[in-house]
Amino acid sequence: MLYRELLTAELDKQRDDFRRFSESQTSDLTDYLRKLKQLNQTLYAEIQEKLADKNAGAIPSDELEKFDSFSVSFANNWTNHEAARGWANETLKNRTTFAADGSQLYVEKDVSLPIGAIQIGWFENPHDDSQRYEKNAYFEILSPETLLRKQAEPVIPETRVGELRFHAEVNKISEFLRKKKDWQKNDERMPLAFFDNTLLFSLSLEQTEIEKSFLQATIDMVKLSVETEVPVVGYVDRSYAKDLLNMLDALYGRENSERKTLYDSLILHSPGGNFPRILESWGDRTCFCYSKRKGLSEFLYDETGESLVGFTYLQTTGDAAPARIDVPRWIYEKGFLNEVLDVVRAECVIGLGYPYALETADQTAVITMRDREVFLRALQDFAMREKLNFNVSRKAASKGRRR
Repeated sequence: MLYRELLTAELDKQRDDFRRFSESQTSDLTDYLRKLKQLNQTLYAEIQEKLADKNAGAIPSDELEKFDSFSVSFANNWTNHEAARGWANETLKNRTTFAADGSQLYVEKDVSLPIGAIQIGWFENPHDDSQRYEKNAYFEILSPETLLRKQAEPVIPETRVGELRFHAEVNKISEFLRKKKDWQKNDERMPLAFFDNTLLFSLSLEQTEIEKSFLQATIDMVKLSVETEVPVVGYVDRSYAKDLLNMLDALYGRENSERKTLYDSLILHSPGGNFPRILESWGDRTCFCYSKRKGLSEFLYDETGESLVGFTYLQTTGDAAPARIDVPRWIYEKGFLNEVLDVVRAECVIGLGYPYALETADQTAVITMRDREVFLRALQDFAMREKLNFNVSRKAASKGRRR
């Protein structure tokens, strides 16, 4: 139980800290909005030259020169949601979208042995009245042997559960990419897979085996997208990345700001001083940027040393910070970026600010507290029936009865 009077007293005690942070953030925001305005006024060739050999976070694509602006306005404007849904339905009609998401359970504290479980939900929607959508889930129990065996280095079992869940999500998306590889040959509309995570894992220090496995799984998925020419995007609803801040610092200097209070998505949708919002309206986006973040050496083409992945920020709601969309480089260079982003926009119209495909996959995958209680009771019954040497704690069983 949370005591309101204690909460109020603690907030009052922290008042000065909150005020100092707010003042610092306002100052930094004005500084970076000024730098973004300066970016629009700098020759593109000069920007390329300054950022070419630096781990500068990002480098703008030639869209910056093409649009003569870092922001790209969305052409459509509707007076009501019905009109927006009409546009979204036409954009998605006869086009297959796909998303996978996962949930996990780990019950070491409630069971005498480390036992986990993962559930992967997916949603494949052809947006075709003559075809059925597929909404399904896969469930797997992770036994003590699975969680503890073949460890080259000590790994917390719960971390192992997360690793296996991540791989299962990636594998499900990879299945879709292979399935749709002939979409152009079959004269289908471009499909799109949503990945509910970033496509860029930067690891500048020595990597653990777990980190390497996350990294390699993501790289393999991006390379499969290249090979099959089936687009996949990494959708990050609340991104705290600072690639654009690092880029602006590399171009124009850090001055007095240490960037402790800001991140990219915040500066793109916040007005500061005399500067308007960079992404003013729903559907607006930044120009496509190639990733040049430190620690991304594995995400480079072997032949050219160029980044496999770039990104853009897309305004998917009217009042919140934009979503970050990680996009494999080939999508931009093959001329599919605008179509891909229209599909993302359309899914967000249907999903009221969040891609409907991802929302549905999440709902299919989620494991609730009630599900956890069912899982523990089933484990207890299984152990008794099979006369196995493990048990569920009385506390866990008691919680199930009391809640």
